Amino acid sequence: MSQWPVHAKISGPIVMIGFGSIGKGTLPLIERHFSYDRSRFVVIDPDDSDRALLDERGIRFIHEGVTRDNYRTLLEPLLTVGGGQGFCVNLSVDTSSLEIMRFCREIGALYIDTVIEPWPGFYFDTTLGAESRTNYALRETVMAEKAAKPGGTTAVSCCGANPGMVSWFVKQALVNIAKDTGHDAPEPTTREGWAKLMQTLGVKGVHIAERDTQRAKNPKPQGVFVNTWSVEGFLSEGMQPAELGWGTHENWKPANAGEQVTGSKAAIFLLQPGANTRVRSWTPTAQAQYGFLVTHNESISIADYYTVRTNDKVVFRPTCHYAYHPANDAVLSLHELFGQAGRIQDEFHILNEDEIVDGIDELGVLVYGHAKNAYWYGSQLSVEETRALAPYQNATGLQVTSAVLAGMVWALENPNAGIVEADEMDYRRCLEVQLPYLGPVIGVYTDWTPLDGRPGFFPEDIDTSDPWQFKNVLVR
Repeated sequence: MSQWPVHAKISGPIVMIGFGSIGKGTLPLIERHFSYDRSRFVVIDPDDSDRALLDERGIRFIHEGVTRDNYRTLLEPLLTVGGGQGFCVNLSVDTSSLEIMRFCREIGALYIDTVIEPWPGFYFDTTLGAESRTNYALRETVMAEKAAKPGGTTAVSCCGANPGMVSWFVKQALVNIAKDTGHDAPEPTTREGWAKLMQTLGVKGVHIAERDTQRAKNPKPQGVFVNTWSVEGFLSEGMQPAELGWGTHENWKPANAGEQVTGSKAAIFLLQPGANTRVRSWTPTAQAQYGFLVTHNESISIADYYTVRTNDKVVFRPTCHYAYHPANDAVLSLHELFGQAGRIQDEFHILNEDEIVDGIDELGVLVYGHAKNAYWYGSQLSVEETRALAPYQNATGLQVTSAVLAGMVWALENPNAGIVEADEMDYRRCLEVQLPYLGPVIGVYTDWTPLDGRPGFFPEDIDTSDPWQFKNVLVR
């Protein structure tokens, strides 16, 4: 685009916590789409390897980590200097999203993050039970804060590509399925209405179905974990227990499944790491594929949002989980890691846009079980198009950073919405802001089911009465 739209004015300071791959990619989008005071834009990160990007722009950089001990004294003057309403853009690891979010709301600053992140040590704390190391447990802390302090300054929780964008895709997919199956009714305007629509359409579940085909110029070296986005972030979530929203249509549960006993109880977890748990899924380019059942906030929030209750009894809930096939170098990195009994490599490397030969990140939602079987709706963003659209990122990164942009615009337009998840936001407005950065966004119906080609040569314990049972999806 020759003229990028300025969506909103940020009247106060901007504080970006973290300047890794997502922070670097978000920077040019903030510059393009907001009016703001550059003298009050500050970036905080304990790693200064990319500070030249900030120095050349005259953006202040603080070479420091945000910690449990310093976050209040460090952030308050930065977010309040010069008046107006500050905006905290938290794109870091090893910082407590809940505590920083809570603090921002106390001082009236807007807030956004891409994940509910804990202070360091949580993910690998062997003193915690598996149920306490789940994203369910992390989300429940934010939901408790929301219930205790409703309304107030807007804080957008978990607004990247996924979680985030995919929740907007689910709503668009439901609208499309409803139209294509002759469901003639007004578009829902409430959570209860959306949940009833999903139930009425006969949906059984949702895969966050992704295939990253981006290829590097150079092969992955031994002993290096290579990825197209944050290695630390992927390892943190990948080493958590596999986790999924648990639907009411399911009639079988893995022997190592655990149930949550507090909160919405919308999800279960498995006593095995998500990055070593495979599921059968489908995307348009790859067609049938294996994905990793890595825990994500949206697996729980989508299942929770679309729950239908009658007299406090759950009568409908979709199964929802991630089905992620990362870039081939990342798959090799995982095989190497788990082949060494979970020993994490000493060196991490994120592929930048100049190191990638070609490929796309095909990220969408596979909504299944309805009258037309399954419908994939999502983005097919290539690295070539990414290079033309925005600097400092690959296709995976731009899907995340453009969702951060959309979430920031929505927060500025709705500054007193309290704590919100992507499921609760205006999906049409958010996609309107984000779509210029997503490449082809398509919807495709498929006849594929997890029973295709089975049982094959060897007998299997499968449920032929319902192809969309998790029993048939899980690779055992």
